[in-house]
Amino acid sequence: MSLATLEDTKAPAPPTPWPPSPTLYEIDTWVWLSDLARKHGRPVDLGSVPRPEWDAIAEFGFDAVWLMGVWERSPAGIAIANENGGLIADFRRALPDFEIVDNVGSPYCIRNYEVDSHLGGTAGLASARKELAQRGIKLIVDFVPNHVAPDHTWTITHPEYFVQGTTQDALNNPDLFLVRNGNVFARGRDPNFPAWPDVLQLNAFHSGLRIAIVDTLRSIAGRADGVRCDMAMLPMTAIFERTWGSRAGEVPAHEYWRDVIGAVKAASPDFLFVGEAYWNLEWDLQQQGFDYCYDKKLYDLLEHSNAEAVRLHLCADLAYQKKLLRFIENHDEPRAASAFAGAKQRAAALTVATLPGIRMFHEGEFEGRTVRPPVFLGRRPEEPADEGLRRFYRKLLTAVNRPIFRIGDWALCERGGWPDNSTYQNIAAWHWTLEYERVLVVVNLSDSLSQAHVRVPWTGLSKETVKLRDRVNGVEYVRAGTEMDSPGLYVELAPWGFHFFEVRGSGNVQAS
Repeated sequence: MSLATLEDTKAPAPPTPWPPSPTLYEIDTWVWLSDLARKHGRPVDLGSVPRPEWDAIAEFGFDAVWLMGVWERSPAGIAIANENGGLIADFRRALPDFEIVDNVGSPYCIRNYEVDSHLGGTAGLASARKELAQRGIKLIVDFVPNHVAPDHTWTITHPEYFVQGTTQDALNNPDLFLVRNGNVFARGRDPNFPAWPDVLQLNAFHSGLRIAIVDTLRSIAGRADGVRCDMAMLPMTAIFERTWGSRAGEVPAHEYWRDVIGAVKAASPDFLFVGEAYWNLEWDLQQQGFDYCYDKKLYDLLEHSNAEAVRLHLCADLAYQKKLLRFIENHDEPRAASAFAGAKQRAAALTVATLPGIRMFHEGEFEGRTVRPPVFLGRRPEEPADEGLRRFYRKLLTAVNRPIFRIGDWALCERGGWPDNSTYQNIAAWHWTLEYERVLVVVNLSDSLSQAHVRVPWTGLSKETVKLRDRVNGVEYVRAGTEMDSPGLYVELAPWGFHFFEVRGSGNVQAS
């Protein structure tokens, strides 16, 4: 028997529980496979990804991979998109040599919750999950609660699952209503924007739909370890009623997500629910069963605000903080190399990577890609990699690939200044502890040279000689414990500068 055959017979590693603060890597599946096909000179699907490619992902120490866009895409949705001049212009901006075949359809216009045949079908996803599991990595896929494609089978078999209108609605408002298979269906939407032209609106209040959704998610739970739920706020009772009013029918007794998540977790308690969340509804969604919700507010603060605003955001209750998902890039946002230029990207990435909750990174972020291809596209332009940025991310991800950042205790640090120097307000700091292991993170979230005294709540410092080893910048300092006690560790940081200190003393320094 060959070595390759022996490798094939290996059983997947036994499943491990989710750590409280995992790292997640989002991959635009169709685009990634297109790049791999070009790289290796042959077609590549999820079942034929070369093993070194999985190894390269595993080297970063991710706890999970989100394969974005694996489900069957809609020919009807593709046809609608090809008639949309605005979308075609977006496609050409991202991909100057765009051709119609490059529009493979939106991954959020789902025809069926089966893996798209182009990506390798059911067997391909199973193979990818096995490869990831052998490397200790879990798999997350998409779930879209609000809408489906206009050629989804439910439009024929269960039209009652949808918000519907009348023939007059379709005549008076064709942008909001679509005639399909003899029924008038509402197009999918959220309450703040025009309807999406390529999807039909599911009725979150319909009891039969909720049962079908639970069945769908139970099926997904047999093929993945969790779901990222698109626009998770939209089925919430208050939001859905405000959007659709009497068209949705009688308001149910229970919230959509309490019914759905409760039923799925009854059978698969470790199946993870991640909610894309906006409008300050993260806490509400957590209470309705979500394990984690997007922290879009942190993203906006890092991009547009200041360190004090970030610090105040991080003063929220720790139980809430631990159930947030942090990022500086995903498929909906501009590339980090565009939104957080230069050293600012490193400071923002370090911030996200060292906070509690899920830390999410996006394929292409490490290489400094600047083009964000619309999710409809099956390929993207070639871009040169920023090798310096890639080295930084490798150091950062290696530094946080330790138990202290997964299961340790996190807390903010106080920082202060002195008369005539208020630049300390540009600096934010926090620490992690796990038994006698300690890490201190200090970051200047401004474009100005800044100084501060950072106070750490660790006992037993006064008689210590403290060594501060910066794992990312590769420098080391020695300080007297009395300085760490009061007035606090003095730091001076260049614009967007930071320290990632492993803190070691001559004795047993403990968190107070």
